[in-house]
Amino acid sequence: MTKHSIRSRSLMAVGLAATAALALSGCAGSASSGDPDAIGVSLIVKTNSNPFFIAMEEGARAAAEEHGVSLTVAAGKEDGDEDTQIQAIEAAISKGDQGILITPNGPSVLDAIQKARDAGLYVIALDTVPEPADAVDITFATDNFLAGQLIGQWTAGALGGEDAVIGMIDLFDDKVVTVDYSRDQGFLDGLGVDLGDPAVNGDEAASGEYSGGSYTIVGNEASQGAEDGGRAAMENLLAKNPDINVVYTINEPAAYGAYQALEAAGKSPEDVIIVSVDGGCAGVGQVADGIIDATSQQYPVKMAELGVEAIAQLAETGETPEVSEGLDFYNTGVALVTDTPVDGVDSIDTAEGADLCWGAE
Repeated sequence: MTKHSIRSRSLMAVGLAATAALALSGCAGSASSGDPDAIGVSLIVKTNSNPFFIAMEEGARAAAEEHGVSLTVAAGKEDGDEDTQIQAIEAAISKGDQGILITPNGPSVLDAIQKARDAGLYVIALDTVPEPADAVDITFATDNFLAGQLIGQWTAGALGGEDAVIGMIDLFDDKVVTVDYSRDQGFLDGLGVDLGDPAVNGDEAASGEYSGGSYTIVGNEASQGAEDGGRAAMENLLAKNPDINVVYTINEPAAYGAYQALEAAGKSPEDVIIVSVDGGCAGVGQVADGIIDATSQQYPVKMAELGVEAIAQLAETGETPEVSEGLDFYNTGVALVTDTPVDGVDSIDTAEGADLCWGAE
């Protein structure tokens, strides 16, 4: 199978070098207001090494300045680091914050979140809906199942009826988080593969029919959402079956790692479809350059802005936000980005994706 020709552009990751300087290590924090009466909010992200969360932090800082919020920022040492997030929650309680914005690193943080809520803090999850969803007061997030569906539907169209030999690069293999299984299951659903348990990765039939032909799932490998993890995951999958022609990835750092492994194995970019979720400026550039074929774009800056605004409004008026109709979270939007559209799947090109990357939809 040969991919559609992808026009090459040079797109820079606008502002990432500058915003990287804002990243904080471990549980260190900084306040954006010196007013002792300012509304206190702690932003606790998964990690400060992923540009997605750097952008989220930047959005939160801008919103804090606008709304007179004193913002403290903390991060896990890596994706999946629950202990450091728990310490940051306890610190927010101790200093009397009004609210917490958190991208949960796993289920172990839920007891600490409940402790914060019992202490009167308003807790908003960003990006990742916890399990159960009512473990927080509200979540502002991408519809991750829809994000997966879009790249699955696009992949089915791009294959044009050819057999699919699929490598799945997920987030974790030692814990269950909604963002992980929602994207994985959404992708397979969009491709037309019958799902097993919708909250479990890797329990589908190893072979069968998708919407355009036959499929084989080579396996599911964890990446920790990191470039080196994506590379190692792809190497493991290729060792199982070197004929992989479709690669699903949890996010764009993992996708770039997978691309490096495929390149090292002598695989031509024209013979392997790589799809992902994120839609950051660097990722959109990789779509333009043919490294990633399609990605679902999400909007972390919008998540952070809405979160800060919601806690400020609650403190001032007592009003609380509501979830989107039919969902158990507030949907901050998603769009498929590709320069090779397929019939029946709405998408935007990389020029528009670059204008929107990680901002408001």
